[in-house]
Amino acid sequence: MTVVAKVWIEEDCITCDACQDIAPEVFEVTDDTSKILAAVRTDGTFDRNTGKAPLAGDFGTQYGELILEASEACPVEIIKFELVSDGAEVAVVEASAEVAAEAVAPAAEAVAVSGAASAELMALMEGDRSLAILFGSQTGNAAGLAEKTAKLAANYGLVPTVYDMDGFDTATLANHKRTLIITSTWGEGEMPDNAESLWQSVSSQSPSLAGVHFSVCAIGDTAYDEFCKAGVDWDNKYQGLGANRVHEIQLCDVDYEPPWAIWVAEALPKIACVDSSGTLQIELLDEMIAYGTSGDEEEVSGDFAPGTVDKTELSVTLELFRYCPTAAESGWDTVMCTLPANASIQDMLSAVKNNVDGSLTFRTGDGTGSPTAGIRVNGRLVLADITAISEVIGADGRLKIEPMSGYPVIRDLMVDYSKFEERRMSAKPWMSSSPREGAYLINGEAVGVMESTDAVRLHLISDVKSYHLVHSMSDTVAYDSNYEGPGIHLQRWNRIMDPRSSEKYKNSLISSLNNPTGVWGEADLASIARYGAEGKTASNGLNDIRAYILNQTNYRGPHGRLVKWYGRSVKWTGKLNETTLYRQVLGPVGLISNIFDGVSARMVLGFTRTGGPPIRSLQALILPPAGIGKIPNMFNSKVKNHHQVVGLFNEIDQRF
Repeated sequence: MTVVAKVWIEEDCITCDACQDIAPEVFEVTDDTSKILAAVRTDGTFDRNTGKAPLAGDFGTQYGELILEASEACPVEIIKFELVSDGAEVAVVEASAEVAAEAVAPAAEAVAVSGAASAELMALMEGDRSLAILFGSQTGNAAGLAEKTAKLAANYGLVPTVYDMDGFDTATLANHKRTLIITSTWGEGEMPDNAESLWQSVSSQSPSLAGVHFSVCAIGDTAYDEFCKAGVDWDNKYQGLGANRVHEIQLCDVDYEPPWAIWVAEALPKIACVDSSGTLQIELLDEMIAYGTSGDEEEVSGDFAPGTVDKTELSVTLELFRYCPTAAESGWDTVMCTLPANASIQDMLSAVKNNVDGSLTFRTGDGTGSPTAGIRVNGRLVLADITAISEVIGADGRLKIEPMSGYPVIRDLMVDYSKFEERRMSAKPWMSSSPREGAYLINGEAVGVMESTDAVRLHLISDVKSYHLVHSMSDTVAYDSNYEGPGIHLQRWNRIMDPRSSEKYKNSLISSLNNPTGVWGEADLASIARYGAEGKTASNGLNDIRAYILNQTNYRGPHGRLVKWYGRSVKWTGKLNETTLYRQVLGPVGLISNIFDGVSARMVLGFTRTGGPPIRSLQALILPPAGIGKIPNMFNSKVKNHHQVVGLFNEIDQRF
């Protein structure tokens, strides 16, 4: 009997459908290449399986002959596989009939290869291979380790699921025959907030955990008396309820990555030796370790290859803004530290808090780009939980970290978002749909349908990680307490452009944007555009709002008139002088009121900055818009620096 351990597809597939015709249970041909179905693999991924994940359950036995037949039928011979035959060791074979036949026969000098597995090990991997990874996390460190552990677990033929202890059902603990627990310790030995409820429930109900195999990795701080107490409590509790400890608890200090790496390398292969019946087959441990740690060492490249992790040690001079609300005093602290380049800003701040000054205050994210984890680093607005030190550090090794502008500072790097949230609520950025065909909510409200092109366009309008960051990009919010800010405006614009929004709802949003506290409250959007790709996305969206409003109002009002006459001036002459806009915007009263500043005199006498015919300036006083020109030195600002006018014209509408 032929048993296939692994099957994968190399490059240069010609998508001929031969493999899918023979074994559709294993292969599926897409537009670009043939792929191995996710359902037959231990890693649950749908691709060419170049990582050589093993076949799950008894698929290798059930479809072994068909896989060989499909490989033989492949005209370009790119299907490769590993065989297990009658208990013999695995041999790597190429996808051709001759080589396949040789592989099926017992080999005189069979050699175990990358990812090899005996019949006993393959039998162990049949059936249920689930692994529960429970985490208790206060600041996100344990949650991050749980995700990393899950990725490594797939190498051992396990199917991992990461569970947040918060809301986890105590009654299901006994169902998870393989369980890993990763938890931090909070305060003076307490459980993290998300683990407290489960701990109390388990302590009161005392469910039987007989047949469960487990191991614990605990994170703590040796500076506290109750070092790693939460993890120790879980370890004792599980054993006390009848569970079997497959590996001793690992205690991790503040620098938790190295000890975690040791624990995961030793605990994973042991718990992977637990079969579907819940029996630990420790005699297969050595083979399981070899199986899980083998694999291609070739560098993966391409569009979807993982990025290179830069672990270079960096010497950082950290300048931290500090503010004490009690004393109402602010200042700067300087800290020298050495950290790996791939460490996040949040990792660095946590290290300073844990090792240097426990009073340092900042908002922590969950490691996925929390919108409220924004700070200013070397002048850039970033999310601290996903921004690596190497991305923002200066050439001199300095990092200047300060709170975001535009928000009141509560303490150190933590700012107050309450006013922003109040304005967001008053802006009502939730959906008010109009009746239309499509799906309906339980309460009868219409949801409607949307074309994919509309959905993509809607997403691109406000493709930003954090509206809180966009708000801080504005130069105006810090000086105008009435200005709502671009973060609020961008959310409204998204709803205006949403085809599901009702007309009444859209009109109310447009009205709220077309006022001094709305999009006209900020003259120069270049202050937003300078903040990288997200800043450009935001500024483009805000300019689109202005263009939409101007077209809706037929260019009425002072802003519309500025754009209209500036545009006409450029289009009609190709150059600028100093009359038309001044005449059209300020009118005769404006000319009289400015008679003493020299502007009116220059217009009457025909002196123009462009060197054009003086008659144009005289005509502008008598019969506008015969004179074609630009704004003169009114309010001590030439037109080239009059950002509101130039910005509106350049970015909004050049049709005049």
